[in-house]
Amino acid sequence: MRFSHLFRYLSVCILLTGLASPAPCAQNPADQFNLRYWKLTLPLDDNNDGKVDEVKVGNLGRFSHPDFFHLDQDGFLVFSAPNKAPTTSSSTNTRSELRQMFRGRNSKIGTHDPKNNFALKAHRRAKQFADVGGQLEATLRVLHVAENAKYPDKKPTYSVVVGQIHAVKNDDDIKKGRGFGWGNEPIKIFYKKWPDHDTGSVFWTYERNLERANPDRTDIAYPVWGNTWENPEDPSDKGIALGQLFNYNINVHGNIMYLTFRTTDPSRTVNYQIDLSNNIDAYGNVDEKDNPGGYSGDALYFKAGAYNQCSSKDDSASWYPACAGTGDWETDKANGDYVSVAFRRIQLARSVEPASYSNERGQEGRP
Repeated sequence: MRFSHLFRYLSVCILLTGLASPAPCAQNPADQFNLRYWKLTLPLDDNNDGKVDEVKVGNLGRFSHPDFFHLDQDGFLVFSAPNKAPTTSSSTNTRSELRQMFRGRNSKIGTHDPKNNFALKAHRRAKQFADVGGQLEATLRVLHVAENAKYPDKKPTYSVVVGQIHAVKNDDDIKKGRGFGWGNEPIKIFYKKWPDHDTGSVFWTYERNLERANPDRTDIAYPVWGNTWENPEDPSDKGIALGQLFNYNINVHGNIMYLTFRTTDPSRTVNYQIDLSNNIDAYGNVDEKDNPGGYSGDALYFKAGAYNQCSSKDDSASWYPACAGTGDWETDKANGDYVSVAFRRIQLARSVEPASYSNERGQEGRP
């Protein structure tokens, strides 16, 4: 990847502030965030190799991008992504997003190797993984979501994913019929705001762990603040405004995923828990359409950042809302055709067993 844009940016900061005092605009995100176990995907193809650009762990410590990955004047880490830009080969959704890398700088360990990912306790080879379970905590505010879509009623419109757990796609498992390895997502945390609403909704989804061609492979949405993605009603004071801080904690301990969502108002705390090793949903009901083994056979990893759900692809399928975009960042930013999220905290940790946890799932406020 080429870093000429970065060096130009830093040079301008030095000229403006002088060398005697530190320049806030010249700080790299790694100066304030622990990025030693992450790699970064950007909505760029600067080297023109036909692939989306990535910044490896070893380079991330000195990397910043003035448009898509940088510190703002308050020290928040800003991730941005236009609707139309280079994407990963398996997606039409752009992103500026971190991917957990247990291996750190040790590139002798493959990205999909068990030693670079975690597993559930129920995995038959759990001891071969970098860890059993794990934890991701983040405090953030959503700055902007895409505003223009040809099909506004499709679920992904006007939304961004700010954190997730992803399963590793494993062709070997698929070929051997083990029932895992499709690369699905046991959790995605969404923020969605309709253009004419004052506030947006935060919700999370669980994807049934089924093969790509299975019509039952879909995301089940659970509300946190406001509505879920199919509801066009204004969440009003039950929602979260752009710029409003909130916090999420994903704690996978053993086989259980414990979720806690907080705002600055403690009465709005929301908890969920779900066993990821079976097909019982977060409300305690058996989902006959899900994989009976849940994600018990998958390799897993965390992601955090701005994963734009407003795909510019025009297609009849529900995931393609044909959101507006030209491919020129300045134009698209001026037109509101992008997402942007600012994080105050992104923290990886080992899982912990909660001392106590509410049996009330999805209820706003502590019981």
